[in-house]
Amino acid sequence: MAKTGFVYHPDYLKHDMGAGHPESPERLRAIVARLDQGGVMSRLVRIDPIAAADEWVTQVHKPSYVAALKQHAPATGRVMLDADTSMSPGSLPAAYLAAGGALAAADAIMAGRVDNAFCAVRPPGHHAEQDRAMGFCLFNNVAIAARYFQRKHGLARVLIVDWDVHHGNGTQHSFYDDPSVLFFSTHQYPHYPGTGRASESGSGKGEGATINVPMEAGEGDEEYLAVFQKVLVPAADAFKPDVIIISAGFDAHRDDPLAGMGLTENGYAELTRIVAGIARRHSKGRMLSSLEGGYNLQALPASVERHVTALLEA
Repeated sequence: MAKTGFVYHPDYLKHDMGAGHPESPERLRAIVARLDQGGVMSRLVRIDPIAAADEWVTQVHKPSYVAALKQHAPATGRVMLDADTSMSPGSLPAAYLAAGGALAAADAIMAGRVDNAFCAVRPPGHHAEQDRAMGFCLFNNVAIAARYFQRKHGLARVLIVDWDVHHGNGTQHSFYDDPSVLFFSTHQYPHYPGTGRASESGSGKGEGATINVPMEAGEGDEEYLAVFQKVLVPAADAFKPDVIIISAGFDAHRDDPLAGMGLTENGYAELTRIVAGIARRHSKGRMLSSLEGGYNLQALPASVERHVTALLEA
């Protein structure tokens, strides 16, 4: 049994993009309630986040972008950043705490307090580009964590596994020419944000360190497991990561309202076990999972529960 950390902060609920927006505070309330009621929460090691320092945020994002977010952060009401992403008064503090949650999890993993961790954070991050917010995301939490593992803790090779139903464009672009970060993504295609073709495989020294596997609408557990076994496992075994970060979106679930894939809770547990096997072989079990999407308020907490249970069993 592994020691699994759990990152959460009530201020994540203060990021509010308005009534009817799918990326709502209710997502985290549902996750926490499910983990509490099922007895899983009592088995987890609580990790309290603090706001990420700009020193680490700007390892990924341009200082001018960070300054613009601070300038436009509203004292009241809401400010639109793109067609479906906005800031309320609690949004920027929550974004700093979300990135900081991933960094706190990294510290706990590297200190040996936990073997792996799940970060129940919002706003999510994998669509955030170096210089702009998009797709419900302000700061790219997993990209910031990857650089933190490398530059604070001295790890050489980071594997990022992104199974969110939407392609993690921001994460891909953060490391597109960097051979030290292997980015692997499964995602519905064609779908938002339009990136993630199989031909997108990196550039320069990073050629081959981006692996995109576009999935057709309707594909589910069987197809995903085959891709992970046949594509991810050999690539990861060749890469030999020092740590694995999961962009854990649960919107490829068959009941999710924003997509058309067919994964089940059991599928997410099996994907987690495959990644855990890679971590055992190469990364001393080190895995950091950070919440991305997932918008069905029954399927999301059920899937997270199975994912976290698999982390505990890693």
